Amino acid sequence: QVQLVESGGGLVQAGGSLRLSCAASGRTFRSYAMGWFRQAPGKEREFVAAISQSGGNTDYSNSEKGRFTISRDNAKNTVYLQMNSLKPEDTAVYYCAATRKYIIVTMSDEYDYWGQGTQVTVSS
Repeated sequence: QVQLVESGGGLVQAGGSLRLSCAASGRTFRSYAMGWFRQAPGKEREFVAAISQSGGNTDYSNSEKGRFTISRDNAKNTVYLQMNSLKPEDTAVYYCAATRKYIIVTMSDEYDYWGQGTQVTVSS
């Protein structure tokens, strides 16, 4: 089992940057593909980015391509989401998730473990 704890959220002005971190417990972190999702008030949870076990493959939602970067450090059991050029519409609770699947998946129900989320608020 994996426990995930996100951090790094906060309030930032439009055009600014934030880096989210997700620390995982356990010695099997490198066996999980990881994803970031977000959920804005009144909206469904949506896919943001995902990364394979080795970090060699990544995928992004179209609206985040070029602005967000997902990465991982298996030695530190941590996955990151670097968010640049933030927009007010990026405001949401951001969740990291882990899946045992050996392919990158973008559907939330394919993920096995979830963190508690971290709030990101982008002011205009």
